Amino acid sequence: MALAPYEQLPDHDRPPDAEPVPTMRRARTNPPWWFALPAMLLFAFVVLVPSARGVYYAFTDWDGLDPDFSFVGLDNFSEMFRDADAVQAIWHTLLIAVAITVVQNALGLLLALGVNSAIKSRNVLRVFLFAPAVITPIVTAYLWRNLLGPDGAVNSLFGAVGLSGWKQDWLGSPQVALWSVIGVIVWQYAGYSMVIFLAGLQSVPKEIHEAAAIDGAGPVRRFWSVTRPLLAPALTINLMLSIIGGIKLFDQVYALTGGGPGHATDTLSTLIYKDAFTLGEFGYSIALAVVLTVIVAVASTGQYLVLSRNERATS
Repeated sequence: MALAPYEQLPDHDRPPDAEPVPTMRRARTNPPWWFALPAMLLFAFVVLVPSARGVYYAFTDWDGLDPDFSFVGLDNFSEMFRDADAVQAIWHTLLIAVAITVVQNALGLLLALGVNSAIKSRNVLRVFLFAPAVITPIVTAYLWRNLLGPDGAVNSLFGAVGLSGWKQDWLGSPQVALWSVIGVIVWQYAGYSMVIFLAGLQSVPKEIHEAAAIDGAGPVRRFWSVTRPLLAPALTINLMLSIIGGIKLFDQVYALTGGGPGHATDTLSTLIYKDAFTLGEFGYSIALAVVLTVIVAVASTGQYLVLSRNERATS
């Protein structure tokens, strides 16, 4: 068969040219941004506008009721750092956040390692250990307030086993009340951290552990060199949740001790509530809330940057 000039046989090895995507189809895959406008307006009306007004009230002496108030500038913030109760509440807030973050995640990791083993009761243990995390914080607080009372079950148990010297007024003593609150919170949320760590542990391929064991690595070495780097995403999530939750803590503290005895367990959240609804100092309480927001933002952002950098380094 003779070919005309410049005519070539079809190249069957070359894939056919892709059909051009119609302009209308491309437009449909990119919905216009104004579809999100109603949600954005609702968010601005419910969150952004009240937050902006709240920040403005932090610079006033508003009492929450009187429509007449004065602009006082930075007086509320300067008063905050002269107020011994406010300084103590900031210290308690940071102490609780750090203690919860360290103890809760360490305990959660140990529990996750335990229930990730091949023991027959691991599924039942997972349910029991996670159960406190699904109980309402107020219910948990009232439960433990009865258990930790002077005549509660904890002191009765110590007396029954011959440890009467360990009896304490767990929530009424300024020396131990704060640590009792921390213990209750860790008890409730250690199972929550356990579940996140357990998900990370189950995503580690078994072949890697088997290869490390064949190379002679013991359990501790396998955990440190194999498991720990692969748990970096789970660790990041747990630390972020713990530090933010610890800084904003209110329910359990107020239900357990009300910030007492005295101000021994007051946090920024409980002090904000007292100043606003008990003393009527709304301007000052909103200034405390602004400081709390800044602490949460700085702590969470700094922690995220450090942890994400470490996560990238170990990946």
